[in-house]
Amino acid sequence: MAAPPSRGCANDAVVTLIADTLGVARPNVRVVSGLSSRDKVVELSGVTAREAERRLAAGEDPS
Repeated sequence: MAAPPSRGCANDAVVTLIADTLGVARPNVRVVSGLSSRDKVVELSGVTAREAERRLAAGEDPS
C-alpha cells in the first residue's frame, strides 16, 4: 500500500483494493483486526470464501 498509515488512509486503501479485486461493494469489506498494524484481518460479505479464492487465483477482472 502506498497510502499513509495515518487517519485510517491505509485501511481505506486496503478495503478499496480488496473490494475492487473481488468485485464486491466497499461496505462488504471490513477490517476487523489490525487497524493500526501492517497485518490485517478482513471480513467479507456478498461473496463466498470459495468464490473469493477462485477470483484471486484466476486474477480475473470482476467487471
